[in-house]
Amino acid sequence: MGQSVNSVIAYIDSLPRLSKALTLMSQANDILSSRLRSHVEQVAVERDIYFNRLNHLAVREYIREQMSTYGSVYCHRFDVQGESFENLILDIPGSTANQPSPILVGAHYDGVMGSPGADDNGSGVAVLLELGRSLTAHLPPHPIRLVAFDLEEMGLLGSRAYATHLREQQEPLRLMLSLEMLGYCDSTAGSQQYPAGLSAWYPTQGNFIALVGNVFCIREMRRLSRTFRQANLPCEWLAAGLRGKVVPATRRSDHASFWDMGYRAMMVTDTAFLRNPNYHTAGDRPETLDFEFMAKVCVGLEKGLRSLMF
Repeated sequence: MGQSVNSVIAYIDSLPRLSKALTLMSQANDILSSRLRSHVEQVAVERDIYFNRLNHLAVREYIREQMSTYGSVYCHRFDVQGESFENLILDIPGSTANQPSPILVGAHYDGVMGSPGADDNGSGVAVLLELGRSLTAHLPPHPIRLVAFDLEEMGLLGSRAYATHLREQQEPLRLMLSLEMLGYCDSTAGSQQYPAGLSAWYPTQGNFIALVGNVFCIREMRRLSRTFRQANLPCEWLAAGLRGKVVPATRRSDHASFWDMGYRAMMVTDTAFLRNPNYHTAGDRPETLDFEFMAKVCVGLEKGLRSLMF
C-alpha cells in the first residue's frame, strides 16, 4: 500500500515537468512549421525553365543562400542541349572518427509550367533546408549529403546526371532518399488513391507519409516508419522490386535515377497525384498545405536519419 501511495505522489510530482516538456515541444513544432511555411512561400512561384527562367534562377539562388548558412555548398553542373544547369550539394560531416559512405538526401527544385509548385516540390525543398539546419546544429554520427536537384520535371535529368557521375567515379552511398511532395494531408475517407492492385492493403485516408524503396531498402523503410510513428505521423511503406518497374508510378521521382545506377534508394512522399488534386496545376499553392504535417515529416526524418547510421 505504501509503495502504491508513493508511486501516485511521484506521478503527481512529475506532472508539472511533463506539462512543461509538452509545452516546449509544441512551441518547437510551431517554430518549425513557421520556418517550413516561409521556405515554401519563397519557392512557390512558377519556375519552369521555358517561360519563367528568372524565377527558376531566383529559387536556385535562394536555396544556395540558405544551404550556405549551414556549410560550404558546391555544384554539380550538367549540360542539356548545350545549356548548363546545377545541382546544389552540401556535405554534412559525421561526428565520429569512422566516416563511412554518406546517406544522400535530395529534393528537386524545378517546377512545371503553369504551377507554383508549393507541394511539388516546394515542400521537399523546405524539409531539405530544415534538415540542413538541424543536422548541422547537432552533427549526426556519420556523413549526410544534401542535394537540391534540377530538372526532375524534365525526366529526372539532374539526378540522372549526378547518379551517373557517382557511379562512374565508383563513389558508394549508404542510401539515397528522395523528398518528393511532403505537405498535402487529407483525413477524409476515400481521399487516398493507389496504383492498380494496391488499394486493398493500404488506408483510404490520405493522412500518412509513404516510403517507396527497392527491395534492398526494406530494413531502412521499417526503421524510418517507426521514427515517423514516434513523431505521431502515420507511415506506410512499399517495396517496389529492384527498380520499380512492376509499379511504374513508383519511379516518378529522383530516387529512380539511383535505382537505375544500382544504388539503394527510396522516395519519401505524400503520394503526389494519388492524393493531392492540385498536382501540376495553378492550385498547388502554400495555403493548400498542412505545415504541422510537414513539421512531423521533418522531425521523423531527422530522427530516422540519425538511427539509420547504426
